[in-house]
Amino acid sequence: MDVKLKLSFLWHMHQPDYADATGMQRMPWVFLHAIKDYYDMPWMLSQYPKLQATFNLTPTLIRQLKLYETYGYTKDTFLQQWIQRTETLDEKTKDALIKVCRSAPYDTMVKPFSRYAALYKKSDYNAEEMRDFEVLFLLAWCGNYLRKNESVVGQMLAKGEGYTEEDKQTLLDTLIAFIPQILPFYGMLLKKRSISLSTTPYNHPILPLLIDMHTAAVANSETVLPREPVSLVEDAEKQIAEAVTLFQETFGEKPTGFWPAEGAVDTRSVHLYSKHGIGWIATDEVLLFKTLGKSDRSLLYRPYRYDDVMVLFRDHPLSDSIGFRYRYLSAKEAVDDFMAQLEQIGKTVPGATVPVILDGENAWEFYPQNGMVFFRELYTRIVQDTSIDMVHFDALLEAKSTVLETLQPGSWIGGTFDTWVGAEEKNRAWELLYQTKKETAQAYAKLPSKKKEEVDAHFLAGECSDWFWWYGDDHFSDFLLEFDTLFRSHLIAVYTVCGLSVPPNLYMNIFKQRSASEGRLRPQFPISVEVDGKESSFYEWLGAGKVDDGRLFSTMDGVKRSVRVLYYGENETTLFFRLDTDVKHFLETCKEIRLHFEEVDAPVSLPVSAHYDRDGFQLACADFVEFSVDKRYCRQKKKLHLRLELVEADGTTEFVPLFGEIEVCLDDYSKNWFV
Repeated sequence: MDVKLKLSFLWHMHQPDYADATGMQRMPWVFLHAIKDYYDMPWMLSQYPKLQATFNLTPTLIRQLKLYETYGYTKDTFLQQWIQRTETLDEKTKDALIKVCRSAPYDTMVKPFSRYAALYKKSDYNAEEMRDFEVLFLLAWCGNYLRKNESVVGQMLAKGEGYTEEDKQTLLDTLIAFIPQILPFYGMLLKKRSISLSTTPYNHPILPLLIDMHTAAVANSETVLPREPVSLVEDAEKQIAEAVTLFQETFGEKPTGFWPAEGAVDTRSVHLYSKHGIGWIATDEVLLFKTLGKSDRSLLYRPYRYDDVMVLFRDHPLSDSIGFRYRYLSAKEAVDDFMAQLEQIGKTVPGATVPVILDGENAWEFYPQNGMVFFRELYTRIVQDTSIDMVHFDALLEAKSTVLETLQPGSWIGGTFDTWVGAEEKNRAWELLYQTKKETAQAYAKLPSKKKEEVDAHFLAGECSDWFWWYGDDHFSDFLLEFDTLFRSHLIAVYTVCGLSVPPNLYMNIFKQRSASEGRLRPQFPISVEVDGKESSFYEWLGAGKVDDGRLFSTMDGVKRSVRVLYYGENETTLFFRLDTDVKHFLETCKEIRLHFEEVDAPVSLPVSAHYDRDGFQLACADFVEFSVDKRYCRQKKKLHLRLELVEADGTTEFVPLFGEIEVCLDDYSKNWFV
């Protein structure tokens, strides 16, 4: 009897479709991750021939990589700006470049380059400084493989500063020439069976909701459904079929497995996967526990089967440890923790199968050396441990599996579909999609095949999960209007191709003026902040919670508000806060910040000064007010509810937030993993 633990990683590689109707990439993140993560991740694994893993490549990512293969940098807005001579940049272009070049995490990607770190905090740049800033930004994004194996990258890194326009052109040409190697490298490893590859439905839709919107109410009986829903089961089949076709064109064989977008499954979507010859799918442990009616973790570590499809359920805590927690630990501490958890699982469930599934690209810029030190330690320890076999998902297909009589519908966000349906705006988007399907059906039937393909493409794009994610009050972006416009543009295009008049309601924004919740955002991810009162990194406060009470009141309300916006977040050891306010006035009038935790008897007090660093407290005042508090002062509780009190010299106080409390010390960010 084989009692070895089977460890199976799935690294999810995905970016939204940044290409507009002309094929122009409006954001550079596919290119940047291409020179860093999409090759580095399988390359690092390939250094350990005994180890296997699965990589999930989404169709939107594959299509965009192929755009770079075909068009180079001519279809990337950022790179078209980057390659311009710095002496000729107009202010608008220069500002756009500076914004992107400041987007790298400071501690792990900027600070290692002394010249980059010095330029990072400047507010103005001459032509030579701007050129160095641009080149060092791309060099910081170059992954470990390029740094070790590409001579041009190595020479540029050694030079350090004083780059020329010829250097820029040579570097960009080198990086563009590298991108066509990425997909063939995956294909080579696939043919050797040292990895397995999977994919996702074509435009990243919530497949169960396309098949039958009423499934949302099965997952959560309190979910309010859109009016007069229409089954889009034919589109659901197209989403699978198109993904299979693209995968086969790219890798020469059909995919064996699918990672459903957002881990969203139900019995009918699994049936469609089975119909298209898909051997396995995966989702989150929450749906296994819902299906079984109990949260017995010993039942998690085995393959299951439904409708002749193997179903693997993600170990939520282990996956999130790598994605969010281990970046704050040394490589040895992190791997010690991971291996200890595996050891405990192995003792509890002999012969356990442990699926670890997470984002394969976005975490590593927060790790030293883009995760290289961590992965060397992890993979070396796994190779040395004779009680573990690290295998890809395809290798599990022949394993003994437990048959499920049913499978509860839901996603990995709480086991429901509420992130994509139920709120007024989300439902309105679905209703417009249904309206378009109904009103264009007759005209569509009369179209020639080429025009039908064009309409199909717009419908499939309109069914992307991302549109419905951003509608409603549960998520916020500075680009809400742009998302809204893009969604409606696909529906408008359907009417146009069909030769029909566009209904006026498609020209009306779905987003409405927000209520109080517009200014209240929950933390999305753990954060790490350099407490200096400045924007040390674009990423410092990315994913933080936000309170913006100021937008709720006009000057006629008579409410005194010196703090415009509060940002807050935390990591394993520390709470972080940022107050956007008039710093000069704040230092003149405020003498103390009190933190009132509902769960702690006495408030925590922090004296105000331009700079303070003592006994687990840090405070700095510059462009705004930043401060941090060691978690030992709030007794390391899992959840705490907090209000800040700003005490002025004259005894008056201001509370933030004005109404209610904020929740801190969160211990579960997995629902915020964008997939």
